[in-house]
Amino acid sequence: MSPPVEPVHSDPRLPERSDVVIVGGGIVGASAAMFLAEKGRSVVLCEKGRIGGEQSSRNWGWCRTMGRDAREIPLAIESLRLWRGMNERTGRETGFRQAGIVYLCENEKEIAAQEAWLNEARQYQVDARLLRGAAIDALVPGASKMFVAAMHTPSDGRAEPSHAAPAIAEAARAAGATILTECAARGIETRAGRVCGVVTEKGRIGCDAVVLAGGAWSRLFCGNAGIELPQLRVLASVFRTAPLSGAPEVAVGGSVFAFRKRLDGGYTIARRNANVADITPDSFRLLLQYLPTLKQNYGEIRMQFGRRFFEELRIRRHWSLDQATPFEAVRVWDPAPKQATLAEAREVLARNFPVFAQMQVAESWGGMIDVTPDAVPVIGEVPSLPGFFLATGFSGHGFGIGPGAGRLAADLVAGDTPVVDPAPFRFSRFSERRR
Repeated sequence: MSPPVEPVHSDPRLPERSDVVIVGGGIVGASAAMFLAEKGRSVVLCEKGRIGGEQSSRNWGWCRTMGRDAREIPLAIESLRLWRGMNERTGRETGFRQAGIVYLCENEKEIAAQEAWLNEARQYQVDARLLRGAAIDALVPGASKMFVAAMHTPSDGRAEPSHAAPAIAEAARAAGATILTECAARGIETRAGRVCGVVTEKGRIGCDAVVLAGGAWSRLFCGNAGIELPQLRVLASVFRTAPLSGAPEVAVGGSVFAFRKRLDGGYTIARRNANVADITPDSFRLLLQYLPTLKQNYGEIRMQFGRRFFEELRIRRHWSLDQATPFEAVRVWDPAPKQATLAEAREVLARNFPVFAQMQVAESWGGMIDVTPDAVPVIGEVPSLPGFFLATGFSGHGFGIGPGAGRLAADLVAGDTPVVDPAPFRFSRFSERRR
């Protein structure tokens, strides 16, 4: 079932021209639109369904530096700075609260992994620290009876996925951006080897630059433009509870479960390290690029073969810009969650924390995560097509760094000094690795 999302109405008119067209109305696309509009650029955001309708409203709602790939940490720090002022900036409730995040450790192996990350992350002056005993109980009462240590980052926080992308999109509109929903972008037009426009299902928009923030749909869009973007899709399953009193304020992750408090007093809960990867035709096309990641994360990704292989086999990979596209056929991708996976999280959570034993499940849902071979996003211009920028492949980490990613994409499009070093996110790294 699709989680409820704050509605964002569409502007009535399709502009003939804009400086920038953004394809995709999730947290990253909305943030890029807001920052570009604040820079004085004319912006049109095209969303095939509704703003924040897919993974941007289906994630856990964590906003963290802790545990991130070192390449993402500067972007995560900038994002947290932006999150702290986002309610004021947008004039709306995004749900952000700096409540901290805790990772609970069951054994010395998990402690060693957390300490190894902390040793690498210290160069960025993160405030994470390892806790034991009573210090754990002060944050998560009773946890020290089951867990030997915990990594705590007080500066991390949580936000409300159903509120955040819509709030940022409305702020983009207030700054001058045009927001179009139920308006799929079919493809890019070029002139003299660079971007000159976007064709949508409702007409053409002339432009100088395009930012593709299409999440799990980005590979398909790129493929029709002759650009090979390595990206696979992974199913994540989540549920929320009815309001629950007495549970921790801090967001908590263990080896099997993860939870965070919601604005409505309930909790968003998921099974950690158990996302489902359907075997599809792209699994074979991209096998060599993903083998190192599969080996490194063995046991955390559950592979399965089923009907999705044949569904994706039937999806058109190429079309002309006057034809209806797969994006118009699926306005909002609403995959069913894996209830068995969620049952594992419920059982372990209730056993470790009695306060959750009486939880009432209000709703559950699935969402498609866009994953790159190195699990790091692509943010930057495609060298072979000037004016075409990617902001995709966030690999399940995109909500928390969405504001910073949008800011970085806006800086690159505008030719301004980037807020963080964009080199780790360059598209060319995939071809460099293959060479």
